Amino acid sequence: MANWEVRSYNGFMWLFEQVGLLRLRRSLLQQAEGRVLELGMGTGVNLPLYRHVGSLDMLVGLDLNRARLAGVAQRHQPTGPTAVLQSDAQRLPFPSDSFDTVVATLVFCSIPQPARALAEVKRVLRPNGRFLLLEHVRGQNPVTRRLTDWLHPAWYALQGECHLNRETAVYVDQAGFVIEQVSTHGLGVVQLITASLPNLNKHSL
Repeated sequence: MANWEVRSYNGFMWLFEQVGLLRLRRSLLQQAEGRVLELGMGTGVNLPLYRHVGSLDMLVGLDLNRARLAGVAQRHQPTGPTAVLQSDAQRLPFPSDSFDTVVATLVFCSIPQPARALAEVKRVLRPNGRFLLLEHVRGQNPVTRRLTDWLHPAWYALQGECHLNRETAVYVDQAGFVIEQVSTHGLGVVQLITASLPNLNKHSL
C-alpha cells in the first residue's frame, strides 16, 4: 500500500469515523489496560485514542501488511512504550501469557482462519485478560442479515479479503472466551464485543 493508498483509505474511512466509528473506538479502548496488543493496527487510526487510557503500560501493534503500517508514523503516538511490527495474527510472535489486553478493530472480517487467530489470542493473553473487539458483522436483524448475506459474494469477489457476513461473536464464544458484553450498532451490522479468559484452567479451554 503506497502512501497515496494510505491517504485514500483514511479518506474513505473518514465519513464512517465521523458518523459513529470513532465514538465506538473510544468507548472500546477506554477498557484497555496493562500490556496491550492491537491486532491489525493498519494505518494506526486507534493510536491517538490510547493517549486517554490511564493504565496503559505498553502498546504493541501489528499488521500483516508492512506498507499499511507506513501510515502509523503520521498518527499521534500514545504516551509510554510503543512497538509496531509486521506479523500475522494467526501466528503471533510472542510467548504465552504476554498481554493483559488484546484489541481488534475491523480485523476479524479479513482474517482467513479466525479460529486460528482466536487460539493465538487465547495463548498470549494472561489469565483474566480482556479481549476487546469492534467488528462489522452479519446483520443482527432480518433486513440487515439478508442484506449482508446477499452482498457478501460480490463484495468478497471485488476485494478478496473482507467477509461481510461473519458472526464474530459466535467465533469468540466457540473459541472458549467468556463473552462479557455485546452491543450492536450501525443498523445492526457493527458490534462491540468484550470478552475475557477465565483464570482457572486457561490452557485447557
